[in-house]
Amino acid sequence: MHFITGGSFNGKRAWVKNTYGLTGSWLSAYQETPLTENFNHINNDLLVLEGIEIWIKELTKTYDSYRSREIWIHIINNWLSWEKAEPERKLVVIGTDITKGIVPIERENRLWRDVTGWAYQDLSAMADKVDVIWYGLNQTIKQTGDEKQ
Repeated sequence: MHFITGGSFNGKRAWVKNTYGLTGSWLSAYQETPLTENFNHINNDLLVLEGIEIWIKELTKTYDSYRSREIWIHIINNWLSWEKAEPERKLVVIGTDITKGIVPIERENRLWRDVTGWAYQDLSAMADKVDVIWYGLNQTIKQTGDEKQ
C-alpha cells in the first residue's frame, strides 16, 4: 500500500496520476462514493482511494473516537488483504491533511480531526510507502524494500 497525504489542493491527485498513470480504478469520497471494504468487483490491478478524510468524517458522525478507529483499522486490513491476494495488485490511498492549523471549536470537528490524525498514523504504519505532497512535489517519508511501483 502506498499512502499519499498533503495539504488541500497541493497536487496529490495530479502526482498520483503522473506516477501511476490512469489505468486503474479510482474511488473518490469527493464524488460521494461510499466507503467500502470489499473490492471483489474491481477488475484492475491498481486501485486508488481518494478523500479518505471524508470517509473518516462519516464514521465520526456515528461512532466515538475509539469505535471509529477500530472500524477504520478493520477496513484498512481488508484493503490490504485485497492488495496482497494478487502479487501485481497495488493499492494507493490519498488523504488530505486536516490536522494542522487552528484546532476547531466545534466538538464534532475536533473529533474528526483527531480520528483522522490517528487513522493517518495507522495507514503510515501499515503502508509500504508514504509520500507527502506539497505544491506538487513529493517527499518520500517511508519506503520498505517490499514496495512495488
